[in-house]
Amino acid sequence: MWDDAFPSFLIGLREGLEAGLVVSILVATLVRSDQKGRLPQVWTGVLAAIALALSFGAVLTFTAANLSGTAQEAFGGTLSLIAVAFVTGMVFWMRRSARTLSSEIREKVTAALTMGTGVLVVTSFLAVGREGLETSLFLWTTARSAGEATGPAIGAAIGLVLAAGLCWGLYRRVLKINLTRFFTYTGIVLIVIAAGVLSYGLRDLQEGGVLPGAHAYAFDLSGSLDAGSWYATLVQGVFNLTVTMTWLQVAGYVLYLAIVMTLFVRGLKGAAATAPKAAESATSPADERPGGSRNRWLVPAALVAVPAVLATAVIAASNGKPAAAATVTVSDAKEECGKGFSTPQPGQQTFQMHNTGSKTSEVYLVNPATNAVYGEIEGLAPGTTRPLTATIGSGDLAWRCVPTGGDAVTSAAVHVTGGPAVKAVLPVAEDDLKAPLDQYKSYVNTGLAELLTLTQHLQVDVHGGDLTTAKASWLTAHLKYSSLGAAYGTFADLDKKINGRADGLPDGVNDKDFTGFHRVEYGLWHGQSAADLTPAVDQLVADVADLGQKFPGQDFDATDLPLRTHEILENTLQFELTGDTDAGSGSNLATAQANVAGTQELLTVLQPLIEARSPELLGTVNAGMKRLGDLLAAAHRADGSWTPVQQLDPKARTQLNGATGQLLEDLAPIPDLLEIRKSA
Repeated sequence: MWDDAFPSFLIGLREGLEAGLVVSILVATLVRSDQKGRLPQVWTGVLAAIALALSFGAVLTFTAANLSGTAQEAFGGTLSLIAVAFVTGMVFWMRRSARTLSSEIREKVTAALTMGTGVLVVTSFLAVGREGLETSLFLWTTARSAGEATGPAIGAAIGLVLAAGLCWGLYRRVLKINLTRFFTYTGIVLIVIAAGVLSYGLRDLQEGGVLPGAHAYAFDLSGSLDAGSWYATLVQGVFNLTVTMTWLQVAGYVLYLAIVMTLFVRGLKGAAATAPKAAESATSPADERPGGSRNRWLVPAALVAVPAVLATAVIAASNGKPAAAATVTVSDAKEECGKGFSTPQPGQQTFQMHNTGSKTSEVYLVNPATNAVYGEIEGLAPGTTRPLTATIGSGDLAWRCVPTGGDAVTSAAVHVTGGPAVKAVLPVAEDDLKAPLDQYKSYVNTGLAELLTLTQHLQVDVHGGDLTTAKASWLTAHLKYSSLGAAYGTFADLDKKINGRADGLPDGVNDKDFTGFHRVEYGLWHGQSAADLTPAVDQLVADVADLGQKFPGQDFDATDLPLRTHEILENTLQFELTGDTDAGSGSNLATAQANVAGTQELLTVLQPLIEARSPELLGTVNAGMKRLGDLLAAAHRADGSWTPVQQLDPKARTQLNGATGQLLEDLAPIPDLLEIRKSA
């Protein structure tokens, strides 16, 4: 954790000091001009800037969390590159501006004082807001590369608190700091750190499919270095350098460091040459000697060289990796798969898996009799090595190597005694999901036939001008459709026609492409006539009939079933429990109940697979389903109507959202639990 804190500490200290200097000069100018009554204007701008920075960080986190795995890599990589650009620009700007920062700010404050309240608020907001946004972006990027937020958050907090203390000391004139040197030296360190962030961002873009060369490794030291050791963790946390790096990562790191550091150091000489006399008097004799310019390279060179020398010494002294980390061969040849594996001791073990074959492979540590999986690596490229950590208990163990496009091979088994019972993952084969898929497709086919009948009843009501009955018929038909949520992915464009919303359409609810249930709902609850609704309901019936004919021939991926157990209720929480999809009927909670019913159907067909792997999880999920169902049922009124989401008692709404959120947490392990693994 603490190794991940240093980069955030440094950025928090620098950005905090920059923003704090601005605020302290603003305050000092107001106090000295006898205008203390205007201090609240400064603090208003400062608080607004802090709120903006926190909101920006929340938006980044929320956006990334709602993307697919590949999209998250691309998103994170892009933001890493933006963060590097911001940090680089900040370093160069502060190198140029450190000497004149105070006078420039005082000029702006003096101008603001003559222009009213709003300008002073905006001045403080803009001065602090820029630093806040840069801090949020860099902190988010650092937390993502670290894989956890605690260390970076603590580091940034310490840096900001220290910056606030330094600014207070400067304001009270009890402290003197050579700001030019401070920003110069921290700028040099930040350039080295930014090079690592750039390297990490490029790797993210490679893994996201945006850049090529994801498997073109410049070096792979995982066979000789322990990636989990303290020194490897420290280097990765501070510099973002890992034991395995691609050619693009190395090229980006070296080129950035060489170009940016050179420009920065050369700029120091130019800045010194144009500095005022007061600044010149502070220079050391070494700077005035003919060889002084060479001395400017001493700090950056030492910063790069010293850690490298120390790391080499530590690695040499520790033999690179612990003796327990045995190297095991991965190959599509039976005699090579698992080579180097001997009977391990019970407990947690790390194995260095080295692919000697010609194909990218998956490798699993399994019980060969039951196929239970104790550890796995996916996508191990030829010639590369990656660590696999597993907890070893009593029983038989073997390695199963599964090359891409080839047959699985299993090594000879070893028998471990004296260890505890260890929980393993029972793999799921594609054939295991065939029966649940067939059951669910039968459920959907039956549901679509019923849906057609129900929409035809709605059509008859509208054609007959009985719009009161049509409202009840609409709700019944829409709830039937909402209970088929797991199949939406196979409905293709027909889902948009049948259940699409007006959001995003050029003419909104009046757009010609606004069709389906929500179009009819809007008309029924907004006083449109039967004649106005007839084309919409006729189109709905035609689209439902078309779906019923096409669905049996659609490709329904069996791996979608475990994913949908979670995704249906994600949509419920996002759209139904917020009321976003309400077009007038106020029936969001009825739709939510139909979504729960659809999720329950999925759990029913998947129950044998879940129960065999995690019976306690199934019990937890069933309890959560009942709790959510009871809360939704409480919103169903005695006259058959439903309480609109917006009219729920605040406590009831909080309980409903909380129960849904908890159920989503309980359902989250199911996709991984039922992931198809080739180890079986």
